Amino acid sequence: MSSHESLSESQHSVDTESTASRFKVVVQELLRCGYVEEQRKPAMFRSAMTKASEIASALEPLDLAIRLDEHRGVAYLAVAESAYNESSEGAEWSHPLVRRQRLTLEQSLVIALLRHMYMLHEQDTGVGGAPAKIAMEELLPQFLSYLGDSGSDAKNRNRLTTLLDQLKTYGIVTEVDKNEELTIRPLIAHLANPESLKALLATLEAAGAESGEA
Repeated sequence: MSSHESLSESQHSVDTESTASRFKVVVQELLRCGYVEEQRKPAMFRSAMTKASEIASALEPLDLAIRLDEHRGVAYLAVAESAYNESSEGAEWSHPLVRRQRLTLEQSLVIALLRHMYMLHEQDTGVGGAPAKIAMEELLPQFLSYLGDSGSDAKNRNRLTTLLDQLKTYGIVTEVDKNEELTIRPLIAHLANPESLKALLATLEAAGAESGEA
């Protein structure tokens, strides 16, 4: 074997190991966090895009799947169709490795408001455009319009900040920065059913109107 052939085989081995390593890291990240965002981890997102079929094959025995949103720059983990069972109330999924997250009414309300703002932002800037930044001073009045003002500015703000901190673990918002702004992250476009969120807002609006008339 010539030295050139030996070097070629060695390089091929290194490239193969590097590719396998990147593939493994993406799968591990999906299992750990549930998503990979291009803005935060561009190299990992590129690996998710180029190795999507291999990742899907690795996840398939676990009844999990990868979903890609190339325009918004996010890859996320989903329960595979094979894990769904038809029930009298529609398709329900069960999975031994995935625990359903039960949201409180207030958490669901904040998600609905954030998702609505995110969609309005995309209408203005286009899908995958500039980051969706929002000021706390813009979000807080909308939040209070549904759940009521406590009478204390500090309590109102702490109430909303606590909810945002809780939702941060879902990968849909960033921390509130020094300018009292936060960024709504693209995963929110896939987190919740828009029809359910619209129904929630409509219900809360109706409840608020009734209480105002009483």
